[in-house]
Amino acid sequence: MQNKFRAISLSHKSAPVEIREIIALDEGSIHALLVKLKDFFSVTDTLILSTCNRTEIYYSHDLDLSSEIIKLIGLEKGITTIINYLEYFKIFNNDREAINHLFKVSMGLEAQVVGDMQISNQVKRAYQASADLNLAGPFLHRLMHTIFFTNKRVVQETAFRDGAASVSYAAVELIEELTSNIFEPRILLIGVGEIGEDVAKNMVHLPNAKVTITNRTFEKAQILGSEMGFDVIPFENVIEAMKESDVIISSIMKSDPFITKNLVKSFDISSYKLFVDLSVPRSIETSIEDVPGVLLYNVDNIRSKASETLENRLAAVPKVEQIIVESIDEFYNWKKEMMVSPTINKLKNALEQIRLEEMERFLKNADQKEIDVIDRITKSMMQKILKVPVVQLRAACQRDQADNMIEILSDLFDLERISEKKS
Repeated sequence: MQNKFRAISLSHKSAPVEIREIIALDEGSIHALLVKLKDFFSVTDTLILSTCNRTEIYYSHDLDLSSEIIKLIGLEKGITTIINYLEYFKIFNNDREAINHLFKVSMGLEAQVVGDMQISNQVKRAYQASADLNLAGPFLHRLMHTIFFTNKRVVQETAFRDGAASVSYAAVELIEELTSNIFEPRILLIGVGEIGEDVAKNMVHLPNAKVTITNRTFEKAQILGSEMGFDVIPFENVIEAMKESDVIISSIMKSDPFITKNLVKSFDISSYKLFVDLSVPRSIETSIEDVPGVLLYNVDNIRSKASETLENRLAAVPKVEQIIVESIDEFYNWKKEMMVSPTINKLKNALEQIRLEEMERFLKNADQKEIDVIDRITKSMMQKILKVPVVQLRAACQRDQADNMIEILSDLFDLERISEKKS
């Protein structure tokens, strides 16, 4: 029988960012943890998902291994006081609850920005890591492909993934739209605080752009630039960099405007230059729009666009949840049939064994033509005998009464003895 599917979750809903940073797992840690889970506990159908917003382990086992797995995370991360973090983890030991949670996470219903498009790719990478280590059996393979199909339905049948619902992604979407006619647009990001860093990470959606970042603390810009593959310049060179850029994104904390009208007037703007002010208070003077060729968007313009999208996504949530319910029901129908498949196979093998023994017993002196005819007749008879119990078994699955039917058939045909004899 299939082991219970379980989940352990630490997310933005249960833990602040300081805790999530400590627990987060990189690719190497995920690989090592998967190997340990396989070797130490013989878990099956295992998936580890770790992003900036969540660290989650899904696994199949007949026992609740949540405490042991959390201790393994502590061992992997070198956290000797991991027991102090237990309160931040949510445990799903109910099979259906764990599956439902994975569906909601994969669709983006549990994301900080509802409908986050990045999560589906993160889930696919997690699945690939498990498959590479043979930790994905028929159960997880079917579950993940049901999730991927559900994601397609959500995209095609709802407005849940339409538009940009976060300020940072909306800013990147705006830049993409306004630079569509520029070959390899040059983008300068000034300031890599929380929103600036988020914008930088969303720049992956602009693969043809040449991105440069700068920050008052140069080391912080260097770390992010190295991670994302962007150029980094010292903050004192920012004015020269602005002159060379097609797009300037300002995300710095300053009481007075950092980019002024007089400064922008000194730039030689041949066609147009886009300024995006993501600072609060604003770091770019609104009057720079008086300079020919200047386009200015501030955080309020962008947030308004993101808020409208978010409202549309929230309105689509009931439809998304209904699609998830339908997909989980379909998956459970498959899961129930999987439960009786071994019994069906044992029954087929038992009848085939009887058929072959009787053929051998009575056809010793028959010629090949007679053997072929009787072989076809007995196979046809066996299929007709099998039909009723197989139909009844599958019907019992739908009534959640398969256990009783399996027991009756096993006793009636002595399936365990015949199976042992064959092996």
